[in-house]
Amino acid sequence: MKFDIPADTKRKAKAPHELFLTNMVGNHILWFVAALGVFNTFWQPLVVVPVISFMTIVYTIWRAKKSLEADEWFVMCHWQVAARRSKVFASVLLVGFLIAGLGWMGYSVLGMKKVAVMALVGGVGLLPIMVSVLVLIVMESDGMHQASSGIISKGIYDRFPNEEAVLLADPNQEVASTGEH
Repeated sequence: MKFDIPADTKRKAKAPHELFLTNMVGNHILWFVAALGVFNTFWQPLVVVPVISFMTIVYTIWRAKKSLEADEWFVMCHWQVAARRSKVFASVLLVGFLIAGLGWMGYSVLGMKKVAVMALVGGVGLLPIMVSVLVLIVMESDGMHQASSGIISKGIYDRFPNEEAVLLADPNQEVASTGEH
């Protein structure tokens, strides 16, 4: 659903998506790859990735709650989208850490081979995180485009309706009127 939104409000609505993308691209891709390069010598840079990520996620969720009362409707809606995606990503990270912890226990307590544990942790724990990072990058890029275009999904509009907002176009109605799917 496309609305008539002032340019300044659109710019503010892009902020949560920019923050989320900075975490995904800057932290989970660029910093993670750089930290892996020095992992044999220094393990500490690798720990920075989840710390920064959880700080960003917590801030996004906190800011979205604050946005319910403090921001304009369109900006608030985009904070809610980013917060929902942050919660999903936090869940994926927590499951990844749980699997890594189980792998560590399997190695240290149950005597599993190091290679088997690394394969399990990498395939079952790390691979879903990497896939979710890539999917969320695409989704947040689209969210930033929607923010800059004055677009809100119907689901978000249904959760946070605003009768005062000027609707310019509803893509669902356009598709239904032409008979295309």
